[in-house]
Amino acid sequence: MGAASTVPVVVIGGGVMGGAIASGLVRDGWTQVSVVEATAARRAQLATEPGLTVSAALDDVVQGAQVVVLAVKPADATAALDQAARALPAGVLVLSVCAGVTLATLADHLPAGTPIVRVMPNTPAQIGAGMAVLSPNTAVTGEQLDLASWLMGAVGEVLVLPESRQDAVTAVSGSGPAYLFYLAEAMIEAGVQLGLTREQSGVLVRQTLLGSAQLLALGEHPVVLRERVTSPGGTTAAAIRRLDAHAVKAAVGDAIWAAHDRSRG
Repeated sequence: MGAASTVPVVVIGGGVMGGAIASGLVRDGWTQVSVVEATAARRAQLATEPGLTVSAALDDVVQGAQVVVLAVKPADATAALDQAARALPAGVLVLSVCAGVTLATLADHLPAGTPIVRVMPNTPAQIGAGMAVLSPNTAVTGEQLDLASWLMGAVGEVLVLPESRQDAVTAVSGSGPAYLFYLAEAMIEAGVQLGLTREQSGVLVRQTLLGSAQLLALGEHPVVLRERVTSPGGTTAAAIRRLDAHAVKAAVGDAIWAAHDRSRG
């Protein structure tokens, strides 16, 4: 991976996202990755992963960091920052994956001039297929932003956008996996109602969603891909007509707007 693999990284919070980032960095070749986790059972679980250093003590670990990733619950973010701020080395880069916690709030609890990147990831980061959007404050240098992008690239794709877009990002990609899981749930249940076993229906739906996502990833517009499946007067056309009758496209839009508005508080 190069020089970045030796950068000392401390992840504060070893939950789903913090653990995913830490594990992804190790898999990607980063050799100095530490996780600070308050819960003993979770520490024990993380300690079984080769290459991870796990600790309950924040101050000692943070002192040697070049990058600190804040991955605690949003309600705990300011308290964690207040504790970490006492031990942060000068110029350390702070990444926050705490949903809804603004750059201004983060800066209020860190030493003046601290370079901060607000990040909205999503749960597919657990398998290295996440989507993360980065928003830096004015103290972040180009080199530091490259480092942050490289770090989050260990668990998926990365996009850099202004902080003013973070609520939209939260609504589309941050919450996005849940929308697809909801659709999968509905498709599996419908298959069962049509006479398939739950296992059979689950296999069909999972592979259909996986293959469709891979087709989308090739870059063609979803309308083009949908039209290729939709023969005039056929079964797919009948299904699409019923979806349109129920205004599903509008409902999806309304749902994403609701998530956006909730993200804004």
